[in-house]
Amino acid sequence: MDNTDRNIIRQLCSELGIKEWQAENVIELIDGGNTIPFIARYRKEVTGSLDDTALREFSTRLVYLRSLSEKKADIIRLISEQDKLTPELEAAIQSAATLSELEDLYRPFRPKRRTRAAIAREKGLQPLAELLVSGTNSPENDAAAYINSENGVETAEDALNGAMDIIAEDISDNADFRKALRGIAYDSGVIETKAAKEEDSVYSNYYEFSQPVSKLPPHRVLAINRGEKEGFLSVKLSVDEEGSVKYLIKHTAPKKALASAEYVSRAAADAYKRLIEPSLATEIRNSLTEAAEESSIKIFSKNLTGLLMQPPVKGMTVMGFDPGYRTGCKVAVVDPTGKVLDTGVVYCTLPKHDKVLAEKVLTDMINRHNVNIVSIGNGTASKESEIFIAELIKKLDRTVYYVMTNEAGASVYSASELAAAEFPEYDVALRSAVSIARRLQDPLAELVKIDPKSIGVGQYQHDMNQKKLGEALSGVVESCVNTVGVDLNTASPSLLSYIAGINKTVAKNITLYREENGSFRSRKQLMKVPKLGAKAFEQCAGFLRIPDGDNYLDNTSVHPESYKAAQALIEELGFTEEDVRSGKLGDIKNRVKKVGTTQLASSLGIGEITLSDIIDSLLKPGRDPREELPQPTLRSNILSINDLQPDMVLDGVVRNVIDFGAFVDIGVHQDGLVHISQICDRYIKHPTDVLSVGDNVKVRILDVDTKKNRISLSMKGIK
Repeated sequence: MDNTDRNIIRQLCSELGIKEWQAENVIELIDGGNTIPFIARYRKEVTGSLDDTALREFSTRLVYLRSLSEKKADIIRLISEQDKLTPELEAAIQSAATLSELEDLYRPFRPKRRTRAAIAREKGLQPLAELLVSGTNSPENDAAAYINSENGVETAEDALNGAMDIIAEDISDNADFRKALRGIAYDSGVIETKAAKEEDSVYSNYYEFSQPVSKLPPHRVLAINRGEKEGFLSVKLSVDEEGSVKYLIKHTAPKKALASAEYVSRAAADAYKRLIEPSLATEIRNSLTEAAEESSIKIFSKNLTGLLMQPPVKGMTVMGFDPGYRTGCKVAVVDPTGKVLDTGVVYCTLPKHDKVLAEKVLTDMINRHNVNIVSIGNGTASKESEIFIAELIKKLDRTVYYVMTNEAGASVYSASELAAAEFPEYDVALRSAVSIARRLQDPLAELVKIDPKSIGVGQYQHDMNQKKLGEALSGVVESCVNTVGVDLNTASPSLLSYIAGINKTVAKNITLYREENGSFRSRKQLMKVPKLGAKAFEQCAGFLRIPDGDNYLDNTSVHPESYKAAQALIEELGFTEEDVRSGKLGDIKNRVKKVGTTQLASSLGIGEITLSDIIDSLLKPGRDPREELPQPTLRSNILSINDLQPDMVLDGVVRNVIDFGAFVDIGVHQDGLVHISQICDRYIKHPTDVLSVGDNVKVRILDVDTKKNRISLSMKGIK
């Protein structure tokens, strides 16, 4: 391992608070082609049990630091080729912590267009510039020596102006000065916005707005950026110009007693106003945007995790109801396995519609297919649909509930090639109804079919770096899918493609193998799937389940590499295969305790962490961690915003979490807002500290504005 790698390891350890041996092992695993889910689940001994989130952060920083290291080497090479590399400069380059610092150091050596300073140098004025900086009491007389009409220097003033251009560029190119001025700008800078159009808009709060850069929250940065992009706002960064110029003069001008100090001071002011300030404003705006994007991506990622990890509603026949006005409401009934039993269209949301006929059609479908729950999409016409369904189920002679389901992305899925291949016999609208039904039965299995960016659980997701956002959200989906695990014999190609080690091609090959050879009987059969080699098998096998397979361990999260140890453990503790299949391992931990964890792990040739994981897996074969979470809130009646009164306490479901609070569905068409100040009785830095999408919560009505359709909620003081 060379010094570069060692430096990267030290920096990673410092930033992430881990040991050097952990960093070394993780790098070796990542470089060895291992996936994050596999490392997190099956290499705990060598990583010190770093979880999925920590490993992804490690991987992201590793890529950045390696890129930074390559950039350093490239810059050192380029400066060396100019014969201008000094030991001090090389040391500064090697110690640069960010790309911004690196660019500042390289700025003086970067090939430039023909600047005013370059022209002055061509005229031979570099020595005069150096003389002014070092100090002289007779700058005008000194400048007279450089008068040369052939070079275009007609007067001493021309010479002094050219020298000042050189000084200004040198000041602008100084990395230390730029770093200091950047700090001054962050500390003193103020973002000011004004209306760019004389019309009302959603950006009206920013028509006369200002806030210090250091206090500007991420969501405001993104809102201002969008308002500016759409032409509603003009944005300006105001900084302490006087203080910045004073700093440059203090660090560049000779003693005030020397006459040349005035010229150097003028050059410093010119350097700031003409060369530094414009780029500094751009840098700070870009830096604010980058930080805001990172914050929003983290929020989106956490919200997406909450949405994907909502517990499945199993064993229920569900009616998916996709609301609409002119084109009617699309209906699809699916059985507990997700198979489509019936579809149709009813018209029940407009006064002119035949609601009696719609009621008859739906009642018939509900009774004929023994529907347990109606899953209503929460988009256009959802309020009218909810009212209709709530009234309908009151008239039934059997118990039926309804639930409002987040339909974000359903239309994207229904128009996709994937949906067309899955349901070629249905039109786009009916596919959407099927998706709304299925995402209640198994949110994860259905939502993986949709581009994560199309699922609206973030803020300003369309305004940020789409590549970064896409990578982060794909990582979230991958993490959720592998945490839950999938049934190898029923999983769709979309679901399989997120399993560690499996790409889209291999996922399709797995489903083709199932179709041609029947259900998988063992994990070992995966090795027969085209393009699924030994490395891919190692990565994916532990996350794929076979409930009724030949080997009982294939329905657990025990990795095939640990089968021998798991079987030896079962025998050692006096259990049988049947005990595992029937869940009769209740006292396994007591038996382990009697033998001794350390001794038992040693005799089995595995680590104590792996032993603990094997025991947990054996206790809950086929375990779905989502089932341990609170079930979705099912409703049988409806509230109107007009029914709401201050101090009413209601059950709600968190639909979205953002910087300044959370939106909660309380059973009326409009979600209510719980401001961050109303979430907890204690101080919290961010709503995501305590809330996630899908959480069931109790809220109290603070205020209802029926004209603006706004509901203010509180969670404070509710038991």
